Amino acid sequence: MSIIIDGKATSAAKREEIAKEVAAFRAETGVQPGLAVVMVGDNPASAVYVRNKHVACEGVGMFTETMHLPEETTEDALLELIDELNGDARFHGILVQLPLPKHINETRVLDAISPDKDVDAFHPYNVGALVTGRERFLPCTPAGIMELLRYYDISVAGKNCVVIGRSNIVGKPMAMLLLAKDGTVTVCHSKTKDIKDITKKADILVAAVGRPRFVTADMVKEGAVVIDVGINRLEDGKLCGDVDFDAVSPLASAITPVPGGVGPMTITMLLCNTLTAARLAVSGR
Repeated sequence: MSIIIDGKATSAAKREEIAKEVAAFRAETGVQPGLAVVMVGDNPASAVYVRNKHVACEGVGMFTETMHLPEETTEDALLELIDELNGDARFHGILVQLPLPKHINETRVLDAISPDKDVDAFHPYNVGALVTGRERFLPCTPAGIMELLRYYDISVAGKNCVVIGRSNIVGKPMAMLLLAKDGTVTVCHSKTKDIKDITKKADILVAAVGRPRFVTADMVKEGAVVIDVGINRLEDGKLCGDVDFDAVSPLASAITPVPGGVGPMTITMLLCNTLTAARLAVSGR
């Protein structure tokens, strides 16, 4: 029977650690780690994520403020706000909630965030630092996955690791983090031929493709660890991942559910990055 990897429990344990570290940091330096969250428009899903981030920050003793801008906000106005936040010492991290309205260039906006406050780790500087092994901040979802593997004592070294998906947010940095832990990594994508032959060899399979129940039982070898990053809403309103959980779980040695698997870890790792940013700001590095 497979182990169900509990993201909620792991996240709760990690947040307890972070809360203690924040308290110790504040006692030592007198500085409260701060996160600025910028949201443009009224996307309902974004509103939920932003609210969850606010609650999470307060729960570990961090200062947070949400700047909610109207849908019609211009790109120049948003860039001006980011420039102000870059210079505001109260905020050690800046997060711009995606997606942005179509008239705003996401790349230009994300590149405008100071690399020292880029707690999503999207800035080219921080991406390059990750690739070269000199990272300060880790991309939140991939870092959350690595924390789950660590928490459940699942070693990556020497394992065949397959990542399905090559996005800048999950797929590519996920491959880098697995490689850094001595995994042998293959990245599959929409142009990959004979994908089942590749996924069937995976000791650790990470699905981040954004397609409901894409990973079926015939794509998974017995005993594999299966990590499901996807969160998809079906026509009946129910949520499901990129993995056919019911069919795959009997084969897997360990598997993440959706919801309750990878999702809770993403905001938790954002808190880690914000604390790291505060420490770097105080040390002057």
